[in-house]
Amino acid sequence: MSARDQILNQLRSNERPAEHPEPWRSRRNFPDLAERFTQTLTAGKGEVIRAANFEAALNEIDTILHELQAKRVVVNDTAPLDGLDVGKQWPDFEWFVAGKSEGDIKSFCAGADVGLSGADAALAETGSVVVSSGPGKSRLATLLPPVHLAIVPTSILTSDILTWTAARQGQPGANRVLVSGPSKTADIEQVLAIGVHGPKRFIVVLYDD
Repeated sequence: MSARDQILNQLRSNERPAEHPEPWRSRRNFPDLAERFTQTLTAGKGEVIRAANFEAALNEIDTILHELQAKRVVVNDTAPLDGLDVGKQWPDFEWFVAGKSEGDIKSFCAGADVGLSGADAALAETGSVVVSSGPGKSRLATLLPPVHLAIVPTSILTSDILTWTAARQGQPGANRVLVSGPSKTADIEQVLAIGVHGPKRFIVVLYDD
């Protein structure tokens, strides 16, 4: 018997039946997920605008884009914006739709005023929006423009990250980012700076669906 076989036999002889833990359940209980999400995101320098429904949310986006005096907007082609003709909905702006528009998305995003996206989930505990990349979902759209604008239905609100991941039951996905406000950093003297390594503003239009 080789040394390798001896080691493997020793390991097998030491095997013990494993007891798997019970399925994880969140201990967080927020009576109003939307209110908690709004409070925590606002505390992190983010902005939340409430809308009664999807149409009202689109109107809020129109108002925001005009208030920002935006000219170039990049948008991820994901729910709830997929299928929406943004050029027809908002003809006052130059649009780049990730995965559909021709040209170099990196160059467009570098000169864009706003990046518009949906979200995979919204976490009430931390005021975070989960954004993933993949077909029609570019990370550049949410990282390069100075303003990241997200449209989020209340149906994707959940209490916390562990509750959301448990509900997904290991479903695969591409790169995911948790956005909890505008880009923030601090130097050695602990002076907070906003927008140095990403968007200076993060605005969520949260609508009831």
